[in-house]
Amino acid sequence: MLQNILENYIDYREKSLSGRYINYHNISPLINQLKKYSEVSDIGLSANKVPINLIKIGKGVTKVLMWSQMHGNESTTTRAVFDLLNFLIHSEQSKMILENCSLYVIPMLNPDGSQLYTRVNFNKVDLNRDAQLLEQEESKIFKSIVDKIKPDIGFNLHGQRTIFSAGLTNKSAIVSFLSPASDSERSITSTRKVGMRIIAEMNSALQQVIPNCVGRYDDGFNINCTGDTMEDRGVATILFEAGHHPKDYDREITRKWIYLSLVTALDFISKSPMEKSGYDKYFDIPENGKCFKDIIIRNLMLNNSKVDVSIQYQEKLIDGQLRFIPFISEISPQITDFGHLEFNSNDITVCLSKEITNLQIDDKIDFLIVGDEKFSEFPIIN
Repeated sequence: MLQNILENYIDYREKSLSGRYINYHNISPLINQLKKYSEVSDIGLSANKVPINLIKIGKGVTKVLMWSQMHGNESTTTRAVFDLLNFLIHSEQSKMILENCSLYVIPMLNPDGSQLYTRVNFNKVDLNRDAQLLEQEESKIFKSIVDKIKPDIGFNLHGQRTIFSAGLTNKSAIVSFLSPASDSERSITSTRKVGMRIIAEMNSALQQVIPNCVGRYDDGFNINCTGDTMEDRGVATILFEAGHHPKDYDREITRKWIYLSLVTALDFISKSPMEKSGYDKYFDIPENGKCFKDIIIRNLMLNNSKVDVSIQYQEKLIDGQLRFIPFISEISPQITDFGHLEFNSNDITVCLSKEITNLQIDDKIDFLIVGDEKFSEFPIIN
């Protein structure tokens, strides 16, 4: 199954979607096209009056609800969802999934945040902290769908920053998962076991293509979070986190691994719905560390001493284009973190746009000179 999924991926990859900045304008034509193959409905309007859609495909008894871009600047899973929908519609391999599962997909829960490329919605509220108060229209719409569908399993689709590692290692957490807790004791309930078992299946597939690069997200309980609330209501919920594949700041490679995870999970669910046996393999996945910086410059001379300097990108939407803006994040005699990109001033001359004697935390970097090469466009892919 794994080999076939990957070999045929290019056939199902939605070519009209690419890059990190994905808004409702980008997906609206695709949603209209899906009306030929699935049930598509408008389930409400965002705070800024943009439609929120629900796509239903399949006729099975096991109900799976998935939702993406609850955080507007986390688009990798949205792209993977449309890849998945192409697979479900056009692949013979999806037959059992569609016969045994009914899939409900909200491809963009926060279209306002997606338009502005922000985590929060139009009212500057994090929807993933509004599951109890339900102050926002998007949160109310989501709860009404959960109440109506009564899903057996939920896929909560997100993206995470480049800082995360798979354990306390130099391996980037390219994909991370979580089976959320339903109480402060983090009890291993029956529904959590279902989610853990599905995650273990996805991890098994991913280890074959990105070994040691899968992480397990912290399961600290917060009832205001959507996943914790879903678990509290008895819905087996899985948090997906699309992370950083080396040199893949557009996350087009990570997108492929999320697609693989989704197909693997649905294939498993279609054959073994609500299976719990083997859930304990979930704990073989290392808990996420925060061991990475985007760039680390080692042994840079500063005020007559050698120091390590780290640079972290901030993602900003400027004139409709996503830009990666580099800022100094740490200055230390020795930075123990790892850099997705590292330069050592002992081996090559490194110069920053700021005067070295005035270098401070949170300084913006306009350019970086390494040897004879000047970088003023970021991110640097080397």
